[in-house]
Amino acid sequence: MSKTNNTISAGKWRESTQPLLNKQVSTLTTSGAFYNHTPFHALGNDKIFNGYGSLADWIIEQKTVLIDGYGGVFYEEVQQFIQQELTKKGYSANWQATADHFNPEEEIDAMVGPFTGEETDVWGTKTSLALRDFFNEDFFTIAADPSYEINIIIGIGAGLLQWDAPVVYLDIPKNEIQYRMRAESITNIGKMSSESTFLMYKRFYFVDWVVLDNHRNQLLDRIAILGDGQQFDDLNWMFKKDLVDGLKQMGRTVFRARPWFEKGSWGGQWMKEHIGGLNNNEVNYAWSFELITPENGLLFESNCLLLEVSFDFLMLYAYKDVLGKHAELFGKYFPIRFDFLDTFDGGNLSIQCHPSKKYISDNFGETITQDETYYILDCAPGARVYLGFQEDIDPAAFRAALEHSQDKKEKLEVEKYVQSFPSHKHDLFLIPNGTVHSSGINNMVLEISATPYIFTFKMYDWLSLDLNGNPRPINIDHAFNNLRFERKGDVVTREHISRPVSMDRGTDWELVHLPTHKDHFYDIHRIEFDSEVLVDTNESCHVLMLVEGTSVAIEIDGQLAGHFAYAETFIVPAAAKRYKLINKGPYRAKAIKSFLKDQINL
Repeated sequence: MSKTNNTISAGKWRESTQPLLNKQVSTLTTSGAFYNHTPFHALGNDKIFNGYGSLADWIIEQKTVLIDGYGGVFYEEVQQFIQQELTKKGYSANWQATADHFNPEEEIDAMVGPFTGEETDVWGTKTSLALRDFFNEDFFTIAADPSYEINIIIGIGAGLLQWDAPVVYLDIPKNEIQYRMRAESITNIGKMSSESTFLMYKRFYFVDWVVLDNHRNQLLDRIAILGDGQQFDDLNWMFKKDLVDGLKQMGRTVFRARPWFEKGSWGGQWMKEHIGGLNNNEVNYAWSFELITPENGLLFESNCLLLEVSFDFLMLYAYKDVLGKHAELFGKYFPIRFDFLDTFDGGNLSIQCHPSKKYISDNFGETITQDETYYILDCAPGARVYLGFQEDIDPAAFRAALEHSQDKKEKLEVEKYVQSFPSHKHDLFLIPNGTVHSSGINNMVLEISATPYIFTFKMYDWLSLDLNGNPRPINIDHAFNNLRFERKGDVVTREHISRPVSMDRGTDWELVHLPTHKDHFYDIHRIEFDSEVLVDTNESCHVLMLVEGTSVAIEIDGQLAGHFAYAETFIVPAAAKRYKLINKGPYRAKAIKSFLKDQINL
């Protein structure tokens, strides 16, 4: 929900140093020589339209319309802008807002409470509620008023009404939802006021986004128009048929998600220096959302206009092409995650672990867990990774030391309990769930992982504070319910540090296998080449990144399909079948390729 018009102004509706997406691009070509923050899929001419005026013209033709969409859209402002255009054209409209029909706030709070836990709980459990549970019964009896030329229902849940009318669906990317949340310009579903960022995000993740995703999926057949709701006073929109055609094209060729970046208490300076186009006035960058699909968007272009939709839309319409032989196993869920962890001139990550499959399912409602790897994209001399326990680990003594450190705010002698290893460029550390780990200072980590991304149990945070000067939550109980203490001593060296193996080679290329742990459901190759190399998808989706070199081009079916720069993540769907990587730089290129294993036991 958005707040009332009196509490939102064009100058204070998002809080971020990251720029708002431009509504259009000035050039349709990219050389791949520089990191691209707005990668798009071109649709051809006249597929995307700009402005509330053009949308109002379409509404006039329809007479009765439902305007639905995601949480975080400014629905009251959308109504104002459309009504202004209708008035200019001499039309009156009967507007009815779904927000007027939510159940009382205290009832909604009680209803969602079991899924968000206590106020101090870091996590909740994915809800079993449906969007219709938020509305009173009168909502479902709303009817159009024939005395008006135009009837419009607007707001979250408009499509729940079974009117014989088309749906305009307004989407908004997750990063912009969070920027609006921090600016206190939006609220959770059914709330009248904002809460702390911590509480709002928890509610979004475990309740609002779950019910909104399910509602959108059920609404697909009725959507006629998709609009990009991230602008304050403007709108790019397209007909759903053209969107679906574009998604199906994307599902058979190489593409990139739109990345975004976040600061953090331990964040570093590497991305500022190596990824052009970032706001270097930001204090640091801790994370990049290179490919964390629940939070990434996809960009489309037509007539130089840009429109962003959530990554979910691609999987809804093209998951079989994207995932190939693994589509039946994962369905419409994209299982691999790429992101950056930057500690250059920053701080150590917390000593942490992630939940087991059963634990994350029983306690948080997730279907797969956070099995990770750390690929060292870059590091400074002396950098280290903390991984696994010392051979003589005493779990009880370790817990007592952690609790003493937390209670007394005293430094923990970490390496008395946890091993550390020197990190080198292109090392791969294996971190299946339950493994104690941390990245030390002065690493640039490409984190390759299963997709869940917020379930980190912190045991020790080096007595550091967050960017607001507050201690970060410590989760010793959760951690000790999941720690694998048998991962210690020489076992860690043998089983948790990948040993590269040459698999195949040609005149000027080599395929290197970086074996993952037996508990990982994905594997990793590094493709090293001077000029070009052919790669078969083998009916599996490939997620790639250029980890050494300047840029590469990619050809599919003999046609140029894209250019990608150093440190950019790109995806080749299974349906592409075969592709050629072409080195566009003067030195040997190295590309990481992650893909799903043939034998997976979820």
